[in-house]
Amino acid sequence: MDLSACLDSGRPAGSYGLGAAANEPEDFFFPVNKAVRSIKSYSKDFDLTGQVALVTGAARGLGNAISLALAHAGADVALGLRDVNARGDLADQIEAMGRRALPLQMDVGRLDQIFQAVDNTVLHLGRLDILVNNAGLAPDNLAENVREEDFDLTLAVNLKGTFFASQAAGRVMIRQGRGRIINMSSQAGFVALPTESVYCMTKAAIAHLTKCLAVEWGKYNITVNAIAPTFIRTPGTEAALANPMQKCLVQRTAVFCVGRDL
Repeated sequence: MDLSACLDSGRPAGSYGLGAAANEPEDFFFPVNKAVRSIKSYSKDFDLTGQVALVTGAARGLGNAISLALAHAGADVALGLRDVNARGDLADQIEAMGRRALPLQMDVGRLDQIFQAVDNTVLHLGRLDILVNNAGLAPDNLAENVREEDFDLTLAVNLKGTFFASQAAGRVMIRQGRGRIINMSSQAGFVALPTESVYCMTKAAIAHLTKCLAVEWGKYNITVNAIAPTFIRTPGTEAALANPMQKCLVQRTAVFCVGRDL
């Protein structure tokens, strides 16, 4: 994924996962592969050296890929993890690039852990330039069958967690006089998905929250943007993408493929 547009300027920016599906002919996806090469070429000139980023939900999937991309661009990366003991080798991969990695206990459903993680980022890495609000979950169910505990958990992680992580980071960035916040919205914030009513609601709210924070904090040289991916091939989406409906979904995308990290 290419986050550079969100980090470089205050312009609202979108990001789209690109890459040919593993079981499709290469020539069918030539335009996609050409776009991927263009993104990789651009990233060579994208420099975050000396900056510090915090990524929530960094353990796997998009959070893992985003953390590695930020480190590749030169940033030191604080890794917000729901279980700090389940971080795998992500920190080792980042340190192998010559960057600093700071694994942090950060269940975004708990405000104490959110604020402690931000404080520890500044304490150990010296500052906080970039926050990526990636953590999220999506228990699916028909609207008439949604349980209150699933409703509350989805809002607590996706929406409340995003707000208060932004608040904690925003306070640091206001003092610094600069910062970049990137929120993870979704296509689900703009289109209706069956069995995903609560998830869709939170992602739509994140898109609007992003605008509100951008208006409030622009005067402090803090930009706030949202990314709205469609289906990305990650461990969290493998089951859904194995569904026979996948082919139908793929044919409805602009580039006829499911996204994956580069």
